Amino acid sequence: MKRGVLLPTFRSNADDALEAASLAASLGIEGVFAYDHLWPMGSPERPALAPFPVLAAIAVREPSLIVGPLVARVGLVSDDDMVERFRSLALIAPGRVIGALGTGDKVSEQENVAYGIAYDKSDVRRSHLFSVASRLRDFLPVWIGAGASATNEVARSLEVELNLWDKSAEDVALEATNGPVSWAGNPLSDLEVQLDALEQAGASWAVFSPKVDVHRLGAWRSSSGN
Repeated sequence: MKRGVLLPTFRSNADDALEAASLAASLGIEGVFAYDHLWPMGSPERPALAPFPVLAAIAVREPSLIVGPLVARVGLVSDDDMVERFRSLALIAPGRVIGALGTGDKVSEQENVAYGIAYDKSDVRRSHLFSVASRLRDFLPVWIGAGASATNEVARSLEVELNLWDKSAEDVALEATNGPVSWAGNPLSDLEVQLDALEQAGASWAVFSPKVDVHRLGAWRSSSGN
């Protein structure tokens, strides 16, 4: 199981994100990821960096790291634009980009409204999700953020990975019976036990929020030697 960290991108500049990525790379952590929000959830007065420029800068500076948004939200830009953003990142970091996608939800809807971006009905958003994911999987590993059963079915129909947010190891194991899964969320106090449980449940990745102790994350080694 590979390990990842979400970068501190709710900032007015990228200094903290670049520093966090450098530290993750030095500790042997395999990947870094960036939120795709127009502001931190519930805090519209605070800044948020766009994920793709930050990830591109990190991909150049840290050639050992796999990078990706977590998750890029369909509907904020056109399907063609979304595909080209990933394609451009993949040109900078060939073989080191994960095409993680999501539909957004009622909480993130307010971001669309504030910026005059249409927030389509769930079936329309899933149609965009299917369109983008089906194009990305030709040249990238694709993750789809888990949600409603119909959204999860998009991942299963395309045979791409389902990313579970803050679910228990038991939930991960259950979903892993249906296809490949990755996990993202918050660290527990006993991080090493949490990592062992997620690996045993079948998660291909465990990606933690910025509050994780990256030194402990870097020190963890699975029984398989990852």
